[in-house]
Amino acid sequence: MLLTWFFSKIQDEFRGGKINVERTYKLLEKLDIQCNYVHVKHIFKDNDRQKQGKITIEEFRSIYRIIAHREEIVEIFNVYSENRRILFESNLIQFLTQEQYEIETTESIASEIIQKYEPIDEVKKAHQISLEGFTRYIYSSECLLFKQECTKVYQDMTYPLNDYFISSSHNTYLVSDQLVGPSDLWGYVSALVKGCRCLEIDCWDGSQAEPVVYHGYTLTSKLLFKTVIQAIHKYAFMTSEYPVVLSLENHCSTAQQEVMAGILQTTFGDSLLSDILDDFPDSLPSPEALKFKVLVKNKKIGTLQETRERIGSDKHETYENLLSRDSQGKETETKKALPVTLFSKKKKIRKLKIALALSDLVIYTKAEKFRSFQYSRQYQQFNENNSIGETQARKLSKLRVNEFIFHTRKFITRIYPKATRADSSNFNPQEFWNIGCQMVALNFQTPGLPMDLQNGKFLDNGGSGYILKPQFLRDIKSKFNPNDSIKDNDPIAITIRLISGIQLPLSGSSSHKPDTLVIIEVFGVPNDHMKRQTRVIKKNAFSPRWNETFTFIIQVPELALLRFVVENSGLIAGNEFLGQYTLPVLCMSKGYRRVPLFSRSGESLEPASLFVYVWYVR
Repeated sequence: MLLTWFFSKIQDEFRGGKINVERTYKLLEKLDIQCNYVHVKHIFKDNDRQKQGKITIEEFRSIYRIIAHREEIVEIFNVYSENRRILFESNLIQFLTQEQYEIETTESIASEIIQKYEPIDEVKKAHQISLEGFTRYIYSSECLLFKQECTKVYQDMTYPLNDYFISSSHNTYLVSDQLVGPSDLWGYVSALVKGCRCLEIDCWDGSQAEPVVYHGYTLTSKLLFKTVIQAIHKYAFMTSEYPVVLSLENHCSTAQQEVMAGILQTTFGDSLLSDILDDFPDSLPSPEALKFKVLVKNKKIGTLQETRERIGSDKHETYENLLSRDSQGKETETKKALPVTLFSKKKKIRKLKIALALSDLVIYTKAEKFRSFQYSRQYQQFNENNSIGETQARKLSKLRVNEFIFHTRKFITRIYPKATRADSSNFNPQEFWNIGCQMVALNFQTPGLPMDLQNGKFLDNGGSGYILKPQFLRDIKSKFNPNDSIKDNDPIAITIRLISGIQLPLSGSSSHKPDTLVIIEVFGVPNDHMKRQTRVIKKNAFSPRWNETFTFIIQVPELALLRFVVENSGLIAGNEFLGQYTLPVLCMSKGYRRVPLFSRSGESLEPASLFVYVWYVR
């Protein structure tokens, strides 16, 4: 039956005689077998007995079996098959419940799988699944490591904004380094497509009363503020319907700030939040309440109530804000001054002008300079957010971790890379997620470990860019400290059997077949950080078999990420990166799973993947 089906599918291709490698590749695709062209070329060469660059129908059959009938999958199939040819519906249910932990599997679910993946009609009609169908099921998205439930928004989105981790980018307009690289709209578009919800816009005065976006005092190219806002408007809610925050790094004159305010209002219209929501006069709204809304983050004059009273009035004026400090260290404000520190070391007062029209667009995301945790506890308002540089934040997280966590429970806190990172490199965001910082802003244009962690973390909750913080980072009574040994938490024990690699990426630096190895690493609180490595399999990227088992005990799984990295072992130049995959520990499915691999820049390398068996208990 299998042979009849197989030959009926391919014989037309061979009517004109032998076929070349291109047609072989296309025929494999027609048979729903995902394959990497370079791997097909290698296997084609090994099976082309005449070495003429063309193969017979029998040689194609050999190639098909090498690619489609992988030993490790045949072994699993044979365990559940009574005759090693097919699985009855009852056998499939047994496999799904015992191995895949699909506890609620019913006949209708098994029947659905058969209908979807079994290519042989007679087998399908008999409610059975052949090795062909079983293989296609194992290779499908249903058997990926990432839990299907986590691909949708499943978390409660009605908590206040400060209770969420928010996907955030730094200098979003740059697509390379910070000094001479180009500014590009693609920076904004690609960040939004990745689910980023907080974008940074560095605004400066441009010619002909047109504000521009670029990295000031550098040779980076310039974009018109107007075109940036138009691009954001187009892509803002393509990936996620939850609010977008525009973090303005505002260096413009008041005249051009008014132009900016006009552009924001005309481009976004009703999507722009320009007044408090009636249900949230003195607390931060939830992502749910702010769906499809754009929020402006900037300095602000006066109170939200005063802003509301000015709605509809002429705002063509500015306030010159002056701050003076009296002998008790308290602050007196003149002319509704901004509550920000504007002192040099010599306590001179610096004047700062803000256009009222722009100020009034700032509602729940008012930029407020961070002074101290004590000051914030006494004076900071619910709608004021702080931006803290990574160096200061790291110091505070070591010296005053409990105060820092208390602060992030109440106020949105943004962490940004230090100015010396001229190459647009990134810090490890995990250390700041561990203390509840909502907006950990990274240079999205720079691939590497930090962006792998960022992309992996925000896969969760449907890639919406908002992830509800764990209870212990929201609850005022919690004594959580990521640097201490954790008591009263619910640890998880994970066992991963790394079975094999499937069509792994080939080395970019060598024509030789790579010597492959896999590193599995846990990122989370410091005590949970662990790293394990497989042995090296020589000259095999097509189907390396490791069959190695690793166990991880993770104390704080709510903050933990798991990263798989495939490398080509190198003695002289060190190991070469081939692909990686990162995901939250609590988003893993149990059973036989495929781990899809991604390139350094975050592109899918399908069908390259790892085949694993996962089991965990909490």
